[in-house]
Amino acid sequence: MIKIAMVEDDLELADVLTQYLKQYNIEVTNYEEPFLALSSLKFNKFDLLILDLTLPGMDGLDVCKEVVKNFDIPIIISSARSDITDKVTALQLGADDYLPKPYDPRELEVRIKTILRRFNHNSVEEKNDIKRVFELNCDKKEITKNGKFIKLTAAEYEVLSLMVQRDGFVISREDIFENSNLLNSDYENSGSLAVIINRIRQKIEDNPKEPKYLHTIRGMGYKFTNE
Repeated sequence: MIKIAMVEDDLELADVLTQYLKQYNIEVTNYEEPFLALSSLKFNKFDLLILDLTLPGMDGLDVCKEVVKNFDIPIIISSARSDITDKVTALQLGADDYLPKPYDPRELEVRIKTILRRFNHNSVEEKNDIKRVFELNCDKKEITKNGKFIKLTAAEYEVLSLMVQRDGFVISREDIFENSNLLNSDYENSGSLAVIINRIRQKIEDNPKEPKYLHTIRGMGYKFTNE
C-alpha cells in the first residue's frame, strides 16, 4: 500500500481523489490545515506529499519550504494558481512536480507512481518486481510495448491507455466510455467498442485469437494484464 499525505482545503476534491486513488492501492490521508500536516509528518511515515498552494493560515510555498527542509519526502504541487512564478518557485524550493488544476485524476495516479519509481520507493518496487511490458507516456500520448512505439488511432489510444492505467482491474464497457474521450462520440454504440478492442489486439498481441494481455471477462467487461 502506497501512503500519501495530502494538504487540500477543498474537501470535495480531496474526497474525489482519495476514492479514485484507493482503487490503485494508494491510501490518502488529507489535512485541511497545513499545520496539522506538518505535525503529522513528524510522527507518520508517508511515501509522498500532494500539496495545494492556497491554504488557510499558511501559504503552500512556505509549507513546501518547510517540508523540503525537514523531511525526506517527494512533493507534487496541486494548484489552481496560473502564475508561472509560483510553479518556478515551487520547483526551485524542491517540489518534484507541479500539476495545475483542473486535472484528470488518472494523470495524478500516473505521476505519483512515476515519481516513486524515480525515488526507488519500496512500495512501488515490490509491485514492479515483474517487468512491465507496456509503458504509458501521458504527455506525449504514446504507448510502447517492450520499448517499441505502438501506432494507435485516437480511439485506440483512449481505450488502451485506460487499460494500462487500470492494470489488473476489470473495467466495464460503461466505465470505458465514462472515463475516456469516447463518451458522446461516434464510437458510443453497441458494436464499436468491440471493434476497437479487436484492433488493439491485432496491434499488441502475438496471437489476437488467444490474447495474453487484453482479456474479455464475460458479463463484466475487460481486464488488462501488463506483464
